[in-house]
Amino acid sequence: MKYVIVLGDGMADRPLEELQGMTPLEYAKTPNMDKLAAAGEIGMVHTIPDGMSPGSDTANLSVLGYDPKIYYSGRSPLEALSIGVDMKPTDVSLRCNLVTLSEEEETYENRKILDHSSGEISTNDAAALLEAVRKELETDIYKFYVGTSYRHLLIWDQGKVMELTPPHDVLGQPIGQYLPKDEILHEMMKKSYDILKNHPINIERKKQGLNPANSCWFWGAGTRPELSSFQEKTGLSGAMVSAVDLLKGIAVGASMRNVLVDGANGGLHTNYEGKAQAAVDILVKENYDFVYVHVEAPDEMGHQGSVEKKVQAIQYLDERVIAPIKSGLEQAGEPFRMLVMPDHPTPISIRTHTGDDVPYLLYDSTEIQSNAWKYNEKEAAQSLNRIAKGCEMIDYLIGK
Repeated sequence: MKYVIVLGDGMADRPLEELQGMTPLEYAKTPNMDKLAAAGEIGMVHTIPDGMSPGSDTANLSVLGYDPKIYYSGRSPLEALSIGVDMKPTDVSLRCNLVTLSEEEETYENRKILDHSSGEISTNDAAALLEAVRKELETDIYKFYVGTSYRHLLIWDQGKVMELTPPHDVLGQPIGQYLPKDEILHEMMKKSYDILKNHPINIERKKQGLNPANSCWFWGAGTRPELSSFQEKTGLSGAMVSAVDLLKGIAVGASMRNVLVDGANGGLHTNYEGKAQAAVDILVKENYDFVYVHVEAPDEMGHQGSVEKKVQAIQYLDERVIAPIKSGLEQAGEPFRMLVMPDHPTPISIRTHTGDDVPYLLYDSTEIQSNAWKYNEKEAAQSLNRIAKGCEMIDYLIGK
């Protein structure tokens, strides 16, 4: 038996007037997910432990079977694992987003975050901008590392773990009250704006109508994580297919195989087909037991507040990931169980994460059922199936 999780990051949502009272998942044309739902099981699962922040870090750890209350040590350290940063026990890692701030205000503190991803900036452009910051601000104590797109790292030697606000939680708001209380971090963010605002890359981006990446934003602080092996935990050889450093870092920490896909970028126009083919190949040709296919696009479109693009991202997931994985495994004659779900909701109406329950879809190719369900939040809740602890979902998938 082969096992697959297809994770549509932030795919769950709330009913929207623009969609006649439906959610994006309910409104989107998803014939493949609906067909699986009619032949399988749907329900709701609580992925975020009560009292914990509803991030992709805690949620994806939970879906993979790692109780965040036990294993979570911060978001950024997981990304450090992916990038290959060898953290000392005394290091603190912080996520360093390249964000777009408004520029018309007189003071840094009065500026607003317009875009947490700087228009999904390319890694090449971001690396050049971060190099300019590094030359001015890096010391023996604070070191910068390039990640993917707008997602980068700051490693703080002998640092302190502190509460820092994710930039996607304050979109459109003046940033003053959300800046770090630590004076050095605050000043570094402020100086980064002075370094970046007139950088040639940002001048060119504005000419092209693109959002400039004109400031660093620090958040997600934590210490080096200690995850147990996924294979020891489940008995399954596992692989991760994701464009996002966070997920790749979780895989490194869990001693899973990271499968890199050309053109996979975490955006709306990622290489969906490449991800699907990579999943089939790792299961069939390389005989792995389990693959986790993570698609970031629904979450990014939720943060952007784009109803149309979030619906499109969900439809792409259905047509260009789920359908070819199912077809590929069937053609190979492999029996399989597939779990489709979000990690958390990213409602369009608030453009950030919530800890609400999310809908799951579980399909077993060897136990075809017959019902009238479609896969969405409303019908999943109506099914009355509910899993109270997200970290138990992996055992449910593999039939333990």
